[in-house]
Amino acid sequence: MLLERNEEALRWRIALADAAVRSLDLQYYFWTDDVSGDLLMTHVVDAADRGVHVRLILDDASSLLKSQSHDESREWAKLSTHPNIQVRLFNPWHSRSTLARGVEFLTHSEQLDQRMHNKVMIADNRAMIVGGRNIGDEYFGTSALSNFLDLDVLGLGEAAQQASVVFDRFWNSEWVTPAGALSPGATPRDLQADKPQLRSGLESSEWRDHLALDREDSPLHELLQTLQPGASQVLSDKLDEDVVEHQMAGAVRGFMESARRELLITNAYVIPDEALLELFRNLSARGVRICMLTNSLASLDVAAVNSHYKSWRKPLLEAGVELYEMRADAAVQGSLVDTPPTRARHMGLHTKAVVVDREAVFVGSMNLDPRSSALNSEMGVVIRSAPLASELAGLTERELMPTNAWKLSLDARGEVVWSDADKTLHQQPALSTWQRVQSGFFRIVPESLY
Repeated sequence: MLLERNEEALRWRIALADAAVRSLDLQYYFWTDDVSGDLLMTHVVDAADRGVHVRLILDDASSLLKSQSHDESREWAKLSTHPNIQVRLFNPWHSRSTLARGVEFLTHSEQLDQRMHNKVMIADNRAMIVGGRNIGDEYFGTSALSNFLDLDVLGLGEAAQQASVVFDRFWNSEWVTPAGALSPGATPRDLQADKPQLRSGLESSEWRDHLALDREDSPLHELLQTLQPGASQVLSDKLDEDVVEHQMAGAVRGFMESARRELLITNAYVIPDEALLELFRNLSARGVRICMLTNSLASLDVAAVNSHYKSWRKPLLEAGVELYEMRADAAVQGSLVDTPPTRARHMGLHTKAVVVDREAVFVGSMNLDPRSSALNSEMGVVIRSAPLASELAGLTERELMPTNAWKLSLDARGEVVWSDADKTLHQQPALSTWQRVQSGFFRIVPESLY
């Protein structure tokens, strides 16, 4: 089942935590201590309290950057004092202060630049959610500034078992370290002392009436009417002792290359290369329709990505790609992106999905950029299911409508223009002059880092 609406994506994660009876395995790039992060964590800890064995893997770098805590590693160490919870951090810094980490990165950048971008939640080896969402307000529609349009898929059966194999590889690798070893001294008393304050903050939040704080009856019986049948293959980069085997880029490109009639791509961060352009040219020459939706500068949360993507717009169009860019004021914001009573100032795109011939889909964490190909570990799932593929194609076509996305084309002079139903722009859409300045400035940073 596709999880596109942010509120439903959070509800189903809570439902898996509430339904689990033996195990919960969670692997995320980061987990923010905000409303949505605290709400899900409350349900995860409640599951542990009733005897569910919880394992959590987080990327050390990004969890630090996204945490609102001054001593984030200590927070994960405190959580690890629960008898049924284990937390491990991927590729951690030895230094725990921000300044010392900066010095360490300068001397060990090749190793420390390797990050874990996987996003998966598995309950009892039977149900899994995999896709593009991290754990934080902007991914579940509860940020007042900006929220993402994103996509996960919920699967039962073989898909969950395959995801468990990937999780276990990471859990048992030498790339992860127990949080308690990085920040010793935390006690169960510390964890118990935090619970009342955490619950009090959630009870007073404006989302209290929309998102359950306490365990509810499982809605899993609803899946019998909504799940689509399909054969799955969970994909992931592999870990060796010293290096990460980057296989995801080749796997995703191979999946795209299998298209015979139509290729629909939605990807938040696109910095292609000549090999990808050649793939598109070959598909176009074979008569395959290629349609791509990505972020505009206005909807992008990382202006530096636009610094390098913008020079590829014209080559993509010339390669036969129908190119669209998300609007920061897209019409879908009210129905899919913001969780009531939130109304964010604007929205962005964070989805990573592919539909091939309306017969098969890929949903995962893999961006089409150098970092995802060569620096991050990534994961996702290919599902061969015509009903599911048809559904995702329909969602994609809705997002390509002029009220949601700009259509790019070349004018008579060969320059890129942006069009909707009413007007044509000769300069890329942006929220501010400052955003344009950032896009120009970050051109000096090598695109291999994004």
